[in-house]
Formats: sequence, structure tokens, C-alpha cells
Amino acid sequence: MAYKDADEMVFGTAKSPVSYGFGIKVGAGRVIPELNYAPRPGSEKDPARLRKEYVDYISKDALNRAVTLGFPDLQLETEWVSQMGDPKMSRPTVEGQKEITEKFHEEYGINTAVRHTIPDQREAEEGLRTGMKGKHSYPEHLFKCAEVACEAGADVLSCETMGGKELADYAVTNGDITAFLYGVGYLGSIDMEYVWSEFVNIAKKNKSVAGGDTNCSGANVSMFMAGGYLDNDVQRTFSAVTRAISAARTLVAWEAGASGPDKDCGYEGPIAKAIAGKPCAQEGKNCQCAHADLQGNLMAQITDLWSNESVEYHPEFGGTSVQCWLGSLGYEVALMNTAIATGQEKTLRDLYMTTDRVRGPEGYILAYDNAYKIGKAIADNGNDIYLRSKAAALEAAKIIKGGYDSKELQLTNKQKDVLLNVIKELEALPAEEAKFVEYADKKYKELVPNYDKKNYGL
Repeated sequence: MAYKDADEMVFGTAKSPVSYGFGIKVGAGRVIPELNYAPRPGSEKDPARLRKEYVDYISKDALNRAVTLGFPDLQLETEWVSQMGDPKMSRPTVEGQKEITEKFHEEYGINTAVRHTIPDQREAEEGLRTGMKGKHSYPEHLFKCAEVACEAGADVLSCETMGGKELADYAVTNGDITAFLYGVGYLGSIDMEYVWSEFVNIAKKNKSVAGGDTNCSGANVSMFMAGGYLDNDVQRTFSAVTRAISAARTLVAWEAGASGPDKDCGYEGPIAKAIAGKPCAQEGKNCQCAHADLQGNLMAQITDLWSNESVEYHPEFGGTSVQCWLGSLGYEVALMNTAIATGQEKTLRDLYMTTDRVRGPEGYILAYDNAYKIGKAIADNGNDIYLRSKAAALEAAKIIKGGYDSKELQLTNKQKDVLLNVIKELEALPAEEAKFVEYADKKYKELVPNYDKKNYGL
């Protein structure tokens, strides 16, 4: 564990801070706002139009507003639309954003950087690894996108990889925790090592920073399907346990040599940060333009980059959408940094955490004290990707049960029943990786049509 105890963790500070771009220092004593956005439909029709949308409109608007409001730092995040898989479409945007962020840094002194999050278009049925001769060569395109992004000037390289998604989708739809453990905790971790070992090499070669990943395709699907108090399709106790499993997978990018910051939509960030001490990006109360969750304040508790998730570029009363949501982000970050400057960071951290601690099971396990316990369960099992994922799941489930038993956390009867079944199922699984893989492979090759263990080198 990077930290001696949970109380040592706080927003704005990481054990291994990272510097890049034009003056950006993440985890070095203050929180940085990270603005995410999407182009208007139709702007992706040709390279010149897309570059204009991203650079002359979105980036310029955001940078102008940051200077206008006196924000000292701004990180932009461009999550590539699928058309940017073609280098002719992506390269002008990457180069243009590099130029404009440098220009604003030199003219106004604002610290700037751009994270480029490339798309993972791989599909299990076509093959997840290079050389599998899929119809669209998606694995080859994935690494080509990384090359183009870094060659053209990306300050940070990130991705939301899809390894294990075929099992994760089945797991969430059927409430099958073993399928999620196998798909995300085991197969997903194997895929992460495969992908991120290459990403790290590409980033180093081009003097970019390999940031990190997130299990958006698995744990976030589970969380959003579980929803809020009006939803009942997926039980929130199940969703919370899938989040704990996802942390063991997300960690692999850093084990492969990435330095952080990880991705904002990885709600498992507090668990991963507790283990590795690397900077994490998070989202919550200021990402309502993209989605809602039950832990909007809590997620700010130990963040190093604070994000709005994403907003489509369009006009609003207060300016363009990127300007309005940057204002929301920037002022929240200013509050965090004022708390740091006045020695009140742990007070604000605890207020953030307590606000949402018992709003739902997922927030409960992500509260930094409980996140630390789950991190410890992962770390205690070292490099065994099966056992550490299983340990994370069991620790999270038992934390939730303990919260319910102590009357701190409320659960419906259905949520409690699902939780108890999850614990029973996890405890019954084999203690050895080989036996688990044999069991899971035999079971799910019949139930999940697009599952193929060759995608994971097995």
C-alpha cells in the first residue's frame, strides 16, 4: 500500500505526482480542473471541420474562459470520436490543441495540457489481439491511434479498453458475479497487461505520459443500470461489488508502467490510488451534464484532477457549454485548493465523503476509509489477478454487510438478498486460479456466444 493508513489520503496530493504539458503538475499539492467535451454532430465529416470544432471553438472558448475567471490551470480532455481512428481526421486536431495550449500558456501564464483518450473499437467476435485477422483490424487500429496521438503531441495518453466486456455484459444482465469476476477481474486484467505494455512503450518513445484506463465498459455499465432510488433492474449491492472487482483490473495499467493520472470515469480510482499512490482523475457533482450518480460529492474526496465527464459543444445562457461547465469545475477546484492552502483539506474531504457515504452501497465502499480496506485486500494478494479480484469483491461485500448490520447503511430486502448470495457464491469459488479458469471457461463458453479465450492468449 502506498499509504500507511486511509487518513493519509487527500485530494490534490499523490505519493507519485506527475508533470507534463505546459506547467501542469498533478498530485503535487493542488487539484487541477479537467474539461471534457464532445463535438457537434456533423463536425466529424472532414478533417478541417473537425479541427476547427475542437481547436478554434472548444479549446479556445475554454481557455478564454479559464483566463477570464483567473483559473491557474486547465487540462483539456479529448475523447476521440470513432472517425478519429483515421489519422487524417485525428492528427490535425491533436496538433492544433497542442499549439493553442502552448499559445495560452506563453501569453497568459496559465498551465495547460491535453489528455487524448483514444477509442477502443475492438469486438470480441472479431478478435481482441493483433494478427487475429478480424474484418476491421480493430486491434491494429487501436495501437495506430496511440501512435498518432503521441506523435502529434498528446500530453497524456488514455483509453477505455474493452477487454472482458462480453462477459461483463452477460454478468450485469443476469446478476452473475462469477461471470463479472472472470470477465473483468481475470480476463480484463490479462487484456490490460497486453494493451498497456504497448501503450507505455508508445508513450515513452514519443515523450508523452501514459496515464491510465478505467472499467467504463463494465463497472460503469453496472452502476448506471443500477441507477438510483427509482430503479430496480440491477441491485446496487451487486453494482458495488462489481466496482471493487474493477479496481484490480484498472490497477494493471499502472503495473504495466503507466504513471497516471487515470481516467475520470473510473469510480474505482480511490481504491487504485490507495494501493499505488499515483494521481487519479474523478468526476461527480460537476458532471451532471453527462450523467447522475449517488456519490457526487464523495468522489471529490481524494481526487487530483476533477472532471465534468463530457458535454456536447453548444450555446447556453452563460456562454458556450464548455465555458459554463468549466466555470462549475473551476470554482469547485478553487474551493479544494483553498482548503489545502488553509490547512482545512481533511475537513473538506470528510464533508465531501460524509455527504454521500450512506446514499448507496457503491458510495459506501468508495468512501476513502473503505476504499483503503479494499485496496489492502487487493495488495495482500499481490500479482494473482484472480485471487486479488476475488478478495476485492468479498471485502466490498462484507463491508456493505457490516454497514447494514451496524445500521449505518440501509438496504432493501432485495439488495440484502442479492448481497448474501454474492458472498455465498464468491466463497464457494476455487482457491486456485487454474481451477477457477477451468470452471469458468467451461461454464461461459456455452452461455456467452462471443466469448473466446484466444482473445486473451489462453
